Amino acid sequence: MSARKTAKKGQGREAFDVHGTSVAPGTNATVRIPISYLPDHTQVQLTTHIIHGRTEGPTLFVSAAVHGDEIIGVEVIRRLLQLKKIRKIKGTLIFVPIVNAYGFVNQSRYLPDRRDLNRSFPGRQNGSLAGQLAHKFMAEVVSKCDYGIDLHTGAIHRANLPQIRADLDNEKVAAMARAFGASIMLNANLRDGSLRAAAREVGCNILLYEAGEALRFDEQSIRVGVRGVIGVLEHLGMLSTPRNAGKKIDPIRSNSSHWLRAPIGGLMRAQKGLGEMVEQGDVLAEISDPLGEVQSDVTAKSSGVIIGRSNLPLVNRGDALFHVAEVKDAHDAEEMIDAHDEEVDEDPLFDGMSIV
Repeated sequence: MSARKTAKKGQGREAFDVHGTSVAPGTNATVRIPISYLPDHTQVQLTTHIIHGRTEGPTLFVSAAVHGDEIIGVEVIRRLLQLKKIRKIKGTLIFVPIVNAYGFVNQSRYLPDRRDLNRSFPGRQNGSLAGQLAHKFMAEVVSKCDYGIDLHTGAIHRANLPQIRADLDNEKVAAMARAFGASIMLNANLRDGSLRAAAREVGCNILLYEAGEALRFDEQSIRVGVRGVIGVLEHLGMLSTPRNAGKKIDPIRSNSSHWLRAPIGGLMRAQKGLGEMVEQGDVLAEISDPLGEVQSDVTAKSSGVIIGRSNLPLVNRGDALFHVAEVKDAHDAEEMIDAHDEEVDEDPLFDGMSIV
C-alpha cells in the first residue's frame, strides 16, 4: 500500500511508515535512516522528523543542505519546529534538515567523491556515494510526498536575494510559489539530475527556495523562509489561516534571467546590490588592476532586478558577478521588494525570534 494511502472511512488514519518506523496519527517522531560509514566507521544518517496529523491532508517534505554548505535552510527548519501550531497540521509533514551530511560536516557543497548531489537524482541503490544518497532520499521521503520545498542558498562568496525557482507553467506549483511569498519567483527550467526533475517524475510538486550565502546565517533570508513554508502549508489546507491575516504582497514573476560576467581580472568595486533595479547600460561595478591603471566597467545588458551577486572583490575574467532577473517594470519591482522586506520585518510571527 502506498504511504499516501489512508484507511477506509470510519477506521481513522493509518500510521505513516518511514524506514520501518510507524508514526501514529497525532504524533511525531525522529527517524534516522542509515546511509553509510565514514572511514573511521562513524555512521552517517539521513535524519528525518515526521509530524503525522490526526486529520487527513497532503504529505509535504521540507529539506535543506542538499548542498552541504547551504545552512540557512537548516535554521529555517529548526525555527519551524519551535512553532506550536506546526504540531496541529492536517496531513503529514516531513522535515529533513540536512540531506547531505557529508558536505555539512566538511563545510562543503559536495560529497567526498566531489559529486554534486543535486545533479545525482534519482540515484541508484548501488551507484556512487551521491547516487546512493539520492536514491535513499527519493525512496524514503520524496516518493511518499505530494509536495516539497527544498531550501538552498547561493554558493560560497555569492549571495542570493530571497527567491523561488520553480516550474511556474505548472499551475499547482505556481500557486504554491505565490503562497510562499518571496519577493521574486523565477520560472526556472528543470535540470537533468536535479531533485526538482526527479520529484516531478514521481508526482511530487516542488519549490526551490534560494536565499543568502553559503556558510552564513542571514536573518532576513531565514525569516522569509519560515514565513514562506507556513504560507504554503496554509495554502494547501495543512494549517489554518489566521482570521486577522492580511493580504500578502504578490511576488514579482520573472520568466528569464542572466549573469553578468567579469570582462577582465582584477579588483571589483560594486555599485549595485541585491534587490536594486538596473537599466540597460547602467554601470554595476568597476574592475581595475591594483594600481588603477587599467579599468573596465560591468554594465547591464537589459533592465531588471539584481537577484544574486558575488561578494568577493577579487575576480578573474569570466567570473559570474551579478544575476539579473528580467521583469516588466524594474522600478516597480524594486519598490515592491522594499515593501516586502518591511512586511517581513513587521510580521508578529518573529517577535523575539532572531539571531545577531
